Amino acid sequence: MAKTETHYILPRPSFDKPAKVLIVVAPYYRDIADNLVAGATAEIEACGATWELVEVPGALEIPTAITIADRRSNFDAFVALGCVIRGETTHYDTVCNDSSRALQMMGLQGLCIGNGILTVETRMQAEVRADPGEMNKGAGAAVAALHLLALSRKWGGQSKGIGFKPMSETIRLAGDNDGNPTA
Repeated sequence: MAKTETHYILPRPSFDKPAKVLIVVAPYYRDIADNLVAGATAEIEACGATWELVEVPGALEIPTAITIADRRSNFDAFVALGCVIRGETTHYDTVCNDSSRALQMMGLQGLCIGNGILTVETRMQAEVRADPGEMNKGAGAAVAALHLLALSRKWGGQSKGIGFKPMSETIRLAGDNDGNPTA
């Protein structure tokens, strides 16, 4: 079992300017979700960041809520929290795979997301993983999002000069030295 193993844990990231995190949780299993949120919020606050919490009906709605928030709000990072426990049908596989895949695709597009959606075989496994005094996977998801944010800010101003740039950066209008057209 994982309790006997030791793992290296990165030091907490630090930020020069404020960081705002959105926690999106699917509280289908309320007690498990509450523990995940407790772990995540404690870690976010320990890093000096602020957070907001929204609830969605299920794990499949988490990526959609994050996408909406990214397009319409000003969050720097996102934490996805929820729990999917294997049942008697293949619905478990669909929910696990599709929610994880969507979060991964959004991350590959540059969003700073920590995935704390538990995918487990039993309720007992979920309880241990969600408990802030045990495996604390809510905190793990929060710290993942915050580490990605720190990297994003570190590299945010750098450009290797590849890809497309807006016309305003590449083409000067005929005119004065400031690019203003002349008569």
